[in-house]
Amino acid sequence: MPKGSKIGGPVLALGVLLCVPLAVRSAAPTYEARVERVLAGTPLIDGHNDLPWEIRSRFKGDLAALDLMADTSRLPFPPDSAALMTDIPRLRTGKVGGQFWSVWVPVDIKGFEAVQTTLEQIDLVKRMCARYPDALAMAYSAADTNRIHQSHKVACLIGIEGGHQINNSLGVLRQMYAAGARYMTLTHTKNTDWADSATDAPVHHGLTPFGEEVVREMNRLGMLVDISHVSPDTMKAALRVSEAPVIFSHSSARALVDHPRNVPDDVLRTVAEKGGVVMVNFAPGYVSAVRNIWDAGEAAERTRFNSPPYVGLYIGQPERAKAALADWLKDHPRPAATLAQVADHIEHIRLLAGADHVGLGSDFDGIEDAPAGLEGVDKYPALLMELMKRGWTDADVAKLAGGNVLRVMAEAERVAAKLREHP
Repeated sequence: MPKGSKIGGPVLALGVLLCVPLAVRSAAPTYEARVERVLAGTPLIDGHNDLPWEIRSRFKGDLAALDLMADTSRLPFPPDSAALMTDIPRLRTGKVGGQFWSVWVPVDIKGFEAVQTTLEQIDLVKRMCARYPDALAMAYSAADTNRIHQSHKVACLIGIEGGHQINNSLGVLRQMYAAGARYMTLTHTKNTDWADSATDAPVHHGLTPFGEEVVREMNRLGMLVDISHVSPDTMKAALRVSEAPVIFSHSSARALVDHPRNVPDDVLRTVAEKGGVVMVNFAPGYVSAVRNIWDAGEAAERTRFNSPPYVGLYIGQPERAKAALADWLKDHPRPAATLAQVADHIEHIRLLAGADHVGLGSDFDGIEDAPAGLEGVDKYPALLMELMKRGWTDADVAKLAGGNVLRVMAEAERVAAKLREHP
């Protein structure tokens, strides 16, 4: 090229322009930095963790028998006993700012015993906070949660996981609220006398008149109405009756996995209209269709080999039944769910209901295993980064992490104040 050619100018300019995106990229915050910034301003609030029942069932409720300052994924547990998914170091790594601890009681515990056991579980959560005051603090409101997050502790909230736990008594419901419960799931795996469960044969086809009274009293108290675990008819009835926004504390999208514990699309739209939030569950069978089918097959094989007292190829022969199931598992290995599949459910709910109506409800320590990449409470940042890689803004990530459930809590408190002022 002849010296002095005019081509050199444009080529040089083009070179400079090509360098600009690289410079901009190098100056842009990393995904890790973005997550750090989001969670500094907004607490990450998980809607459902079953650690209290694990402590009760494994350690008889003795907090001294388990060091939550240790990595519980590495502690030696008895044979056939899984590692825990929750401890304080991993809560800190996961940047958790608030946790609804489930004070679940199995549905076969009924009546006054269910009430007592629930109160003992509430007491266990409070004792956890007292034992680890530098890390955990009880919260009873949206303001409490924000304040505790700013003090760099985990705000500990309480959720009752089943309407059977109030023993058909509004008085017990009121006392559960006074003891600290801030949501109640209307059913668990079985129907109550006043509401249908998603995993039981329908009897009431929604809520009975007393069930509607329960919802109204929860509104008056300021207790969140949780419609995870309930049938679609009960979901719709609760959404119709409740004056405050409702939550799903740990459910995923039924359009992606046709599991009865997941939320149908028509209900998602109504949740958005009513200002509620769906907190996405990490249970592998709820987020992976392949795993859902495998779970059903594995349950069928267990029944085929040994289902006391009347059926089973090897009934009365537990070792033979165990060996037969082991052989089946070799030929049918359990499929893993993935972090990306959880992100798919979050995206579906955002698509149908909007970014203002989705949250996180892991079900950690209430599920047998977790999706690859989401094995414990330390993994939430990885999920948020996955969504950022898919184009989510920091503002929408903040809503998902905790902003949406804080808004719903504050609105439930506002509705309660109005109802108490004008009964």
